[in-house]
Amino acid sequence: MPVNGLARLNHFFLNWKAIGLLTLGQRGRAMAAFRELLVRWPDDVHALNSLGYDALQRSHPGEAHGFFKRVSHLAPETSNARFNEAFVCEALGLLDEAESGFRAAIAIEAGMDRAWYGLGLVLVRLGRLDEALEALGRNTTLQPMNPFGWYQMARVRMDLGQPEEARTIILHLKGFEPKVAAQLERETGLTSGHLI
Repeated sequence: MPVNGLARLNHFFLNWKAIGLLTLGQRGRAMAAFRELLVRWPDDVHALNSLGYDALQRSHPGEAHGFFKRVSHLAPETSNARFNEAFVCEALGLLDEAESGFRAAIAIEAGMDRAWYGLGLVLVRLGRLDEALEALGRNTTLQPMNPFGWYQMARVRMDLGQPEEARTIILHLKGFEPKVAAQLERETGLTSGHLI
């Protein structure tokens, strides 16, 4: 077998070994296989992503950042790569980088609802509340039954001194997520009962 063919076979074997170990619930051994894969093929995006997700699950966002930043560099036109890096940047408080990353993900895939949500959260943290409302509005348009964007929009409306708009959102949430609506009522002191 030619050298290139042997290298491809070794790559295939190590990759499937790691995936098989994950399937069997042997995460530690699977990550060791992915690390071994990276020693031989340092630009393997699947291994980098897998190690990044593992670092996040172990609550090590700094470690995950290194993996996801590398993936973003290797695959700059991939919305997931940009999103993952931005997500970790937001967790680390690197808000300008997070904003850039979420915007890059959206530029690649305008319908990526989670990137709009992430952008909204970052803009809230940056104190740019009107822009945050726009981003969260896009998120809720793309995912109308997901309560998280609605919840954040209500919080932003309150921060902007717009309790009636927040109350309208609470009423909307009562239609499909009454627990989230009740939480917002408790947190804001608003009730939606008198709205039609």
